[in-house]
Amino acid sequence: MFWNRKNRKKDVKEADGSGTTSSTVTADEAAEDERNEPEALEAATENGAHADTDTAAEKADEAEESKGAKDVEANDAVPDTDDADDEGSKDTSAGAVQAEDDEEADPEPEVPGIGEPDADGIQRVRSEGVLKVDGEEFDVVSNTWIVDVDDEGVVVVDPAHDAKAILEAVGKREIYLVACTNGYNTHIEAAVEVAERDEAPIALHRREIRPWRRVHGAEHRPDLEIEGGGKLQAGDKEVDILPLPGTATGSVAYYISELGAVFSGDTLRKGELGTVGEGYVDYTRQLHSVGEVLMSLPPDTRILPDRGPETTVGNETKNFEDWV
Repeated sequence: MFWNRKNRKKDVKEADGSGTTSSTVTADEAAEDERNEPEALEAATENGAHADTDTAAEKADEAEESKGAKDVEANDAVPDTDDADDEGSKDTSAGAVQAEDDEEADPEPEVPGIGEPDADGIQRVRSEGVLKVDGEEFDVVSNTWIVDVDDEGVVVVDPAHDAKAILEAVGKREIYLVACTNGYNTHIEAAVEVAERDEAPIALHRREIRPWRRVHGAEHRPDLEIEGGGKLQAGDKEVDILPLPGTATGSVAYYISELGAVFSGDTLRKGELGTVGEGYVDYTRQLHSVGEVLMSLPPDTRILPDRGPETTVGNETKNFEDWV
């Protein structure tokens, strides 16, 4: 195959579910709220009077009346702590409502752009395009993920609409592998142009060849027809191929355990099961893929989808019962 001509390439090995190599190619939370409860105000006044005469008794009565009047004045001056508690409760409730509103507020709209690589060497490129499915078109902003797999090279996951932006983000690093999660054009549109620069192989599930051809024709066939359960070795990183049928029969995720990251494509996005256009292709099957495959990964695993911000397995596990 054509990529064998580059001697400086790193080995990328594809293995089947049994672990045998089937092909070898070159690629690589604020501060704790403290509610100051009102301190109890206690006033205890004990008065004793021992009278031996009627005059003394009258004086004692007058003193008692005077005390009573002062107590009334004092009580008027002390704030009604019950009322204060009610006001505090109202303020606290209002704050809680505001916090909930903030959490439920719509996120900032996704716009095209190139992000910086994070501490794990993972970089996001967002590009505008049109999802084409079943004769309909939907404007989208899609993610492409660029992953450092060693000091010299990267894997590009789901090259979407803008090959120029992707290649700009890659820079001088070598592209070892272009990995597509399924055959929708939002995941493969720039695949050929991106792969050609460094003669990198393109990986796609064998059941996604037909939608691939609708975008790229028969002359640009993917180099690696992968299946769920297999593995790829790119640079220093082992990449597990996870089967996620649902949005498409050949949908997969790419899991790099060393980085604690899984690239979920359109199967799972932040706070929701991924849709194709405005609906689901096979909701039951997709839900099963999420529950049995993605939710089985460690809770702190990063989920990096084809659209929108990233999330974690732990966060989405909390949402799963709502989807069932």
